[in-house]
Amino acid sequence: MRSIYLVRHTAPAVSRGICYGQSDIDVMESFYDEAHIIQKVLPSSIKEVHSSPLIRCKKLAEHLFPDRDIFLHDALMEINCGQWELRSWNEIPKNEIDPWMSDFVRISIPGGESYIDLYERVNHCFSRIISANGDLAIFTHGGVSRSILSHITKTPLPDSFNRFSLHYGCVVRITSSDEELRYEMLSNIPTPKETHKPSYGG
Repeated sequence: MRSIYLVRHTAPAVSRGICYGQSDIDVMESFYDEAHIIQKVLPSSIKEVHSSPLIRCKKLAEHLFPDRDIFLHDALMEINCGQWELRSWNEIPKNEIDPWMSDFVRISIPGGESYIDLYERVNHCFSRIISANGDLAIFTHGGVSRSILSHITKTPLPDSFNRFSLHYGCVVRITSSDEELRYEMLSNIPTPKETHKPSYGG
């Protein structure tokens, strides 16, 4: 039986209430403490290390595996928030955000992606990555991890946020046996609630 470790990046250095996806945001000063917690649940058996190229993921992968080649994949980046990148959720006009909030799975963010766009590119990449033998680690983002977990559990995308609560620095172990994928949470320490919509959205 082989294992795939999904690792979400540590807390990003961005104010709460800011919309960000593919913006290349660095991490908070708590990075080393958070990384130490992650390191305790990652085994030495990992053969390959894959990562989003964004610094909040790449920095963690390089810190935990300084002697390994890190394979970077653009397809493992967070959802593209297009024209909303680094804007306050509360400052995005209602006529822009209301259609997306009504169907975020299928409707794209202006100049960016929809959730189904993210899901399809991520799982195409995931399928290629896991075709190799041996244990591996994937350093990535919350939306990417939810897309992968939704795929392997056949969870409808609208339900994925409620089913998969993934805090910064969480580690999920996916096991592969007889072509069946299962998952278990190894580390998921609660962090301050994240903002993914304007305050008037409830």
